[in-house]
Amino acid sequence: MQFVDEASIIVEAGKGGNGCLSFRREKYVPRGGPDGGDGGHGGSVYLIGDDALNTLIDFKYQRFYKAQNGQPGMGRQMSGRAGDDLHVKVPVGTTVIDEDTLEVIADVTEIGQVVPVAQGGRRGLGNIHFKSSTNRAPRRTTPGTEGERRTLRLEMKVMADVGLLGMPNAGKSTLIRSVSAAKPKVADYPFTTLVPNLGVVKLGQYEHFVMADVPGLIEGASEGAGLGLRFLKHLTRTRLLFHVVDVAPFDGSDPVAAAEAIIHELGEFSPALSELPRWLVLNKLDLLPAEEREAVVDDIVRRLGWEGPAFRISAISRDGTDALVQAAYRWLTEQRRLENEDEEATERAREMRARMEDEAVARTEARLGRKRKPVDEDDDDFDDDDYDVEVEYAP
Repeated sequence: MQFVDEASIIVEAGKGGNGCLSFRREKYVPRGGPDGGDGGHGGSVYLIGDDALNTLIDFKYQRFYKAQNGQPGMGRQMSGRAGDDLHVKVPVGTTVIDEDTLEVIADVTEIGQVVPVAQGGRRGLGNIHFKSSTNRAPRRTTPGTEGERRTLRLEMKVMADVGLLGMPNAGKSTLIRSVSAAKPKVADYPFTTLVPNLGVVKLGQYEHFVMADVPGLIEGASEGAGLGLRFLKHLTRTRLLFHVVDVAPFDGSDPVAAAEAIIHELGEFSPALSELPRWLVLNKLDLLPAEEREAVVDDIVRRLGWEGPAFRISAISRDGTDALVQAAYRWLTEQRRLENEDEEATERAREMRARMEDEAVARTEARLGRKRKPVDEDDDDFDDDDYDVEVEYAP
């Protein structure tokens, strides 16, 4: 299946049904009076998170989604049928952006999360509502209002706990194959991985986390070289990054220069993402003579000035991978505990996610070549509540 992580769609809610102009007509009932019923409300459009989807390819071929219109009212005070709501399934991890205002409407981050994106039109009123002591035969009705219409940009980011970062052919795909059931393509040439891959790392019956492998970066990626930075956004939802470094490149290049290039490109893409916790994973130790491994690894760590955790592994033979994933699981567990118990840790995590989303919107602005429309807060019609998204969960 083709991997598509961005799509633009048009959603349109249903129009409300018109009110009915009718008078009671029955034998032996003179001056029956008005009995026109109301129209039905138009259907609304909702997006719902579905874990069965992992790509936005469906939206590449169908771009227009419309909810049902409400039916007009009828005589005998009968209301028209309300239009059916339209629920559109999207992958978990989808960010919904209004293309006209560049407002981030919502992040679909949980299974069953329901996000309203287009409000259905209101029903029109029948003439029965306008009866009064001075107007016994009103001929006034109101039409149903139009449903909301919006152009939405969907951007999917894979949901993972740990992200793999590194040069092409650094061994990221081999690592995720070694520690999970994922089977990405592995070959002895660069850019084997063309799309992100997810793998579930299981340490026990109830102990697991999700790892994401994205295509490798090269120097100049921020300017479009190689695959550019297109897939780096999939790392913005991770909590921890593994910076995988090939200690014995087949072309004889310097591992330190390669690692520094990745750090530079990461900062160019997202300053917030570059501040995520990052562990150094020195891979392919099996390609070095046993007596040289310690010296080579120490030299790389020293020249990088690395002060964080550093792990030495051989992904293909699985040497050191158990210690790596166990340490990652302990760290992730501790982070979740801190976020649940420590308000400051929770706030820091929230601020980090907000910064990444702001950067994502800025990248969207640059790609679309326009700025978001300003909101005039002095406008009498402006209401903060209009921008609150109510999140529901499907039963």
